[in-house]
Amino acid sequence: MFQPVTLPLWLFVLILVFAGVTFASHFLFPSVRWFFRRRVERVVTRLNARLERPIQPFKLMARPDMIVRLTHDPKVAEAIATEAASTGIPETVHLERARRYAREIVPAFSATVYFGFATRAARWLARLIYRVRIGQLDTAALAAIDRKSAVVFVMNHRSNMDYVLVTHLAADRSALSYAVGEWARVWPLSWLIRASGAYFIRRKSGNPLYRRVLARYVQMATAEGVTQAIFPEGGLSLDGRVGRPKLGLLSYIVEGWQADGRDVVFVPVSLAYDRVIEDRVLTAAHAAGVRRFRASFGSILLFLGRQIRRLLTGRFERFGTASVSFGAPLSLSAFLASPRVDPTLELAEELMRRIARNVSILPVPLFCAALGQDADVALSEVTARAQALASRLEAAGAHLDLPNGSAGLAVTRALRILALRKVVLRVGDRVEVPPKDRALISFYGAPVLQHLSATAASLAEETAIWGASEM
Repeated sequence: MFQPVTLPLWLFVLILVFAGVTFASHFLFPSVRWFFRRRVERVVTRLNARLERPIQPFKLMARPDMIVRLTHDPKVAEAIATEAASTGIPETVHLERARRYAREIVPAFSATVYFGFATRAARWLARLIYRVRIGQLDTAALAAIDRKSAVVFVMNHRSNMDYVLVTHLAADRSALSYAVGEWARVWPLSWLIRASGAYFIRRKSGNPLYRRVLARYVQMATAEGVTQAIFPEGGLSLDGRVGRPKLGLLSYIVEGWQADGRDVVFVPVSLAYDRVIEDRVLTAAHAAGVRRFRASFGSILLFLGRQIRRLLTGRFERFGTASVSFGAPLSLSAFLASPRVDPTLELAEELMRRIARNVSILPVPLFCAALGQDADVALSEVTARAQALASRLEAAGAHLDLPNGSAGLAVTRALRILALRKVVLRVGDRVEVPPKDRALISFYGAPVLQHLSATAASLAEETAIWGASEM
């Protein structure tokens, strides 16, 4: 029993490895997990003390537990049974598919990553590239939102910088959970995004089981009070306007809401830029008529290299102003208190109207709208048009974010921004637009024209109503 045993060296090493793993898994790892869990809990407690909307326990749930909860949700189980009955494939196969979808969707939120890195990086990047401004903000209305309500920021989608800007500006209010498309599922970007609390979605998937798993995740998060941010347009605006909404995520929220449960409050968020980083890619896709972005990896590296070189040599200039406006909150319970033919569609259209109405007018959009379709025009004429447009917009209630409130100074600033990129050329006292860049002028002028067309439509509607009432 006490006699020595001779073993090969490889077997002795293997036994030591297994013994070490067993010791670590049974004694060391639980202690380490407990230690870090306590640290995380203390961090979250400090964060919740300063945040307007505390981080909800659902958001802090361990990712494997959340995946199990989502996979075995009764409504997901119902969808699995339906799929099995219609396809003849065993339920166990569809259960594994549901588990795979859940792993793909569910985030792995880390308060340390979000507040220790993501919000700081967003603040640095946003302020480096843009002059960040808050356009309209009803502080009292936002502060009056019940802390028990689930808040959903609903935004127009102009640029991938939208995520950065809103994360930066909302950092003192709450930790946002974004719905992110397929473009971000590239490692290590996917890890950072998932750790920041975002969840991945397949925007074009029509698979019923996938849609049910996604719907249940959104409904669970909403029911638990997680603060979310969504882009109802479903993608970047190709023409510069606030587009029509897609109803997917909004329909999940409306369908999952219960009158005796937590209220949902939607906050319209309107984003405006003097320069959209992806503008040439977006206008090219619009001209082609397909939502396919053809920016090559090489062109992206070239763009980044050029900006880094300018930054290092002290020649970097900001891309103008980025403005974010927060509109009047809309309570879902109050909205549904009135009879609705199609609640989701009516809700979506109302939110998009509020978003479009609150888009700030910045120097470059004003300049481009004043330039119009002209490829060669006197600068004095553009300035006069800009002043006339500014007066019309102000009378219509649009928020103008111009230097010192002056349309003339706005033209000067816009001309400098666009001339630096050679989108417009200053030739003496005239302004010329190269043929290849006329689409960009339309792209940037679109928000101004949308404001004016909305005002004209509103006046026409009022005239029709009053005319009918007098008959």
